[in-house]
Amino acid sequence: MISRRDFLQVSMAASALLGAGGFGTWSRLAAQQTLTQDRLLEFDTFGNVSLIHVTDIHAQMKPIWFREPSVNIGVGPNRGEVPHLTGADFRRLYGIADGSPSHYALSSGDFSALAAAYGRVGGLDRVATVVKAIRAARPDALLLDGGDTWHGSLTCQRTQGQDMVNVMNLLAPDAMTFHWEFTLGSARVQEIVEGLPFAALGQNIFDAEWDEPAELFRPYEFYERGGVKIAVIGQAFPYMPIANPGWMFPEYSFGIRDEHMQEMVDEVRGQGAELVVCLSHNGFDVDKKMAGIVSGIDVILSGHTHDALPEPVLVGETIIVASGSNGKFVSRVDLDVRDGRMMGFRHKLIPVFSDVIAPDPEMSALIDEQRAPFVAELGEVIGQTDSLLYRRGNFNGTWDDLICDALLTEREADIALSPGVRWGPSLIPGADITREDIHNVTSMNYGKAYRTEMTGEFIKVILEDVADNIFNPDPYYQQGGDMVRVGGMGYRIDITKPQGARISEMTLLATGEAVDPAASYVVAGWASVNEGTEGPEIWDVVESHVRKLGTVTATERDTVQVVGA
Repeated sequence: MISRRDFLQVSMAASALLGAGGFGTWSRLAAQQTLTQDRLLEFDTFGNVSLIHVTDIHAQMKPIWFREPSVNIGVGPNRGEVPHLTGADFRRLYGIADGSPSHYALSSGDFSALAAAYGRVGGLDRVATVVKAIRAARPDALLLDGGDTWHGSLTCQRTQGQDMVNVMNLLAPDAMTFHWEFTLGSARVQEIVEGLPFAALGQNIFDAEWDEPAELFRPYEFYERGGVKIAVIGQAFPYMPIANPGWMFPEYSFGIRDEHMQEMVDEVRGQGAELVVCLSHNGFDVDKKMAGIVSGIDVILSGHTHDALPEPVLVGETIIVASGSNGKFVSRVDLDVRDGRMMGFRHKLIPVFSDVIAPDPEMSALIDEQRAPFVAELGEVIGQTDSLLYRRGNFNGTWDDLICDALLTEREADIALSPGVRWGPSLIPGADITREDIHNVTSMNYGKAYRTEMTGEFIKVILEDVADNIFNPDPYYQQGGDMVRVGGMGYRIDITKPQGARISEMTLLATGEAVDPAASYVVAGWASVNEGTEGPEIWDVVESHVRKLGTVTATERDTVQVVGA
């Protein structure tokens, strides 16, 4: 008799052979030049349960350009494993043809040229079209939102998340979990959550004073779909008070809480759950480790690290699905659940090509309504770019280089620090830079651009601390995004070394002199987690800089020497 694990592996292999993972189909479409909405949404309905997953939308309601990272280094057990393969290596693994739609959607190479050919991606009115098409085929499909939804744009910040709440209510997910939402502040989060028409989940969101589950957030929710009793367990971002300002949500504590997760899995199984789904904002490597520790989870819908994978990853008997970010993809997972067990699946990562998928009229009207008070401000042209502006990659991104340059000049600093956050769309050469574009890579509720003095020794401590958040071999100690971006200074990093020994050869670029541990330097940065930070807002700093430049020219920089990748 075939084991359940073998059955799942056969399902995965069949999905790849049949093109159900999506990438094979896209490649064929490129060769046939028949990229159409019907073909993008084509899916042979399978089994008796359908899941729809979106995550890390970051308040991007309109179509955008979004370049995937060219560098995504894996360490420890994840070295050389997906999602830490990029570029040609990634395409080779999945059999993706160069120049194909899947090359453009999933990979970074030749991005500007492919962007000109294939156009923008995303747009929640297009996402609505995809969701409605899946619901037409499977009316009781579960739509699950992985969080990082009420954050990341000018309109979202100005309305304190209300624009995205209104739009997502129309999209009608069945549940969501959280991360950046908490930076709206505890009171605002409570106000929104109490009015949500769907479940707000987080088994790891605890009352900080009493160290017990927070009443506002349910650990799980039950659904009856396709004759199957389904439990969806929420997993919010575990490291909120470390990666974001804890003073904004002092009532809550987080953490991975494996033991409590196992208790919740056992509890829902005891109540008759036949399918257990974890709606997670852990990040992919953390989800992989958790899947190996907590037994009984059938599906993890992964978020936070913005990975887009055309096939699920199997850990034991758990499948992990990664659905990208910024509204660029929608995942559909069909499951065959029989006798209380998941026996097989079909999966498709659907790329939301904005010029191919028609906008949903009702959603388009609502989006325009949310943006109407801000239209003139959003569309004001601040400058142009003759270069690709992108964010992502472990060490560099031309958007962040531009932000660092703005900090150096506008704040008259020796060294600039810009956080290694993953959110923020791209701009292709020849594009206008509007106020909306600048806010898309800077908008947050703690965006003050500080100016202070730091010793060389303290700057090294900062770099070492951030590096360990990224390159600690144990995923449970990886608490950051990408490496902090640095302007005005170069350095060497050996990712194989332990904390405290990774960073060396820190050099001031203006003079070529070594950074003196005992000397003080003027440092400008933004997104400090410290309460009471003073300074102008970072978007105003960048806007002033871009206005003075007129046209932005961003070249790839080699100021960080990486060893051990």
